[in-house]
Amino acid sequence: MTKLEYPFTEEKVRALKAGDAVSVTGPLHTGRDKFHKWFADGRPVNVDFRDGALYHCGPVVVREGGEWVVKAAGPTTSVRENPYEPAFIEASGVRLIIGKGGMDGATLEAMSRCGCVYIQAVGGAAAVSASAVKRVRGVDFLEEFGAAEACWHFDVEDFRGIVAMDSHGRSLFAEVAEESRRRLSALATRGRSVV
Repeated sequence: MTKLEYPFTEEKVRALKAGDAVSVTGPLHTGRDKFHKWFADGRPVNVDFRDGALYHCGPVVVREGGEWVVKAAGPTTSVRENPYEPAFIEASGVRLIIGKGGMDGATLEAMSRCGCVYIQAVGGAAAVSASAVKRVRGVDFLEEFGAAEACWHFDVEDFRGIVAMDSHGRSLFAEVAEESRRRLSALATRGRSVV
């Protein structure tokens, strides 16, 4: 388990390899479809993502005793952000993208060029992910986007995941897809020879 503490510098990120288990501690900012579109349109964002982390997440956050409390914080499927992510990585200086399901080759290329990794968070364990959130520092775009699409600012401790796309051009998702194609082709060939 590699412990990553903020700031998530390029040196720290480039030392990571696909398949590494990581524990993230520091600020984590959420952003989904509406946030990415807003950023892509060149509109103002009050977050400095340089050496930071973006989490594809639509959390469940409620008010308790005047404080925001995170009840669920599972990852959102990241593929929806493919049209925006390469430019976001380039412009923002973000180092960690966290989500589920992986992203495309253009995003992987931007990660390689800029020094960024994709961390696969555990899907289906939103309450476990929420337990890593120690404090909600604030929220942007709550009125404009609604709670699930807002940009929440969390302090996390020991938020766990797997590096699934690294800054060296390796993607576990692409490798699994290629191996699946290879095995399917072998099975199809074997089936034809038996008939």
